Amino acid sequence: QVQVVESGGGLVQVGGSLRLSCAVSGRTSSRYAMGWFRQAPGKEREFVAYIGWSGGNPFYGDSVKGRFTISRDGAENTVYLQMNNLKPEDAGIYYCAAGTRVTIPTSHRWYDSWGQGTQVTVSS
Repeated sequence: QVQVVESGGGLVQVGGSLRLSCAVSGRTSSRYAMGWFRQAPGKEREFVAYIGWSGGNPFYGDSVKGRFTISRDGAENTVYLQMNNLKPEDAGIYYCAAGTRVTIPTSHRWYDSWGQGTQVTVSS
């Protein structure tokens, strides 16, 4: 398994931007896919974005399409989530996750390693 640590959360106004980072360490020689999920108070964990181990096949949850971009820097073992045009409903704790056998990327059950999360607050 690998270890993942998120950073970059904070308070932003509606329409603003944030970039989240996810640092991956440990068995980084493995081919792991990465996902971002989020969870708002009283709600279930929601899929946000996914990227394959090679940086390919990115895709997004319907609610963030066109506003969020996932990318990865293989040299630095870091995954990013660029979030633009933020809305109040984007607020929550954002989690980064890694998996080596992610068959259903939108399901959190396929990921092996999770970070502690980073808080995103969107003020109106």
